[in-house]
Amino acid sequence: MNIGDKFPDILGIDAEGKEVRLSDYPGKKFIIYFYPKDNTPGCTAEACSINDGLHELAARGYQVIGVSKDSAASHIKFAAKYSLGFPLVADTETTLCQFAGVWQKKKMAGREYMGIVRTTFITDADGIVTHIIPKVDTKNAAGQLLKYLG
Repeated sequence: MNIGDKFPDILGIDAEGKEVRLSDYPGKKFIIYFYPKDNTPGCTAEACSINDGLHELAARGYQVIGVSKDSAASHIKFAAKYSLGFPLVADTETTLCQFAGVWQKKKMAGREYMGIVRTTFITDADGIVTHIIPKVDTKNAAGQLLKYLG
């Protein structure tokens, strides 16, 4: 996805098995962040940082939605363990990840594999991308977002 592209209304299924739709949040702008895996150090730091800044992000009119390939059951445990106050989409088939262009070939320890490239998208109330953060500061994700939002 690029600036000016539009997210689909239906993002996927959340931890409780409910469909997550942008239209369920009328008038809200969105922070849709893609992360590789629940309960890993970087992903946990990112989720907790965003959660710590959730009140300020909400005050600016933003709804946060996290997306990974993990199952709904994994998301339930992850969200409960860290008291996350925003929905997590279980994109087990990587449909949304592929649509957003974050499902890419990665390398680690000389091994190539397909995975989610950590990326955050900021949209307007119509789901149109206004900013893309390709290099996420996991420990200061909320501060980084607030800087982008001005």
